Amino acid sequence: MQNKTGLILGRIGAVFAGLLAIFILSLATDALLHATGVYPPWGQPMSNNLFALALAYRTIYGIAGGYLTARLAPDRPISHALSLGLVGLTICIIGTVSTWNRGPEFGPHWYPIALIITAIPCAWIGGKIALPRDTRRGT
Repeated sequence: MQNKTGLILGRIGAVFAGLLAIFILSLATDALLHATGVYPPWGQPMSNNLFALALAYRTIYGIAGGYLTARLAPDRPISHALSLGLVGLTICIIGTVSTWNRGPEFGPHWYPIALIITAIPCAWIGGKIALPRDTRRGT
């Protein structure tokens, strides 16, 4: 029983670590870009170009989170990375629904839709990168 509990905790921990990494990296980058004046003050509308920038680094961070999750997974790294993608997808859908038509400070509609579309592919790519080179092909 102890080994099974440890395995379950390891699986949950791997997904949580990937999610936490994405969250911290995204918020830290947002804060840095606001503090340096690249982004306008918090709560103010941003241009489409700035939302494209946010999508770019969130995509990179999503891949990094999938990589971290797969590396930490006690078994089945791709499955764990995809689990992270499903958690991210769920969070993105909730965020999209809760902010839809709430004002320009929440951005254009394409942005949350793009986050929804990229959640699972980014996690999968990160998981694939984490695999040893000789096992990437057939999985």
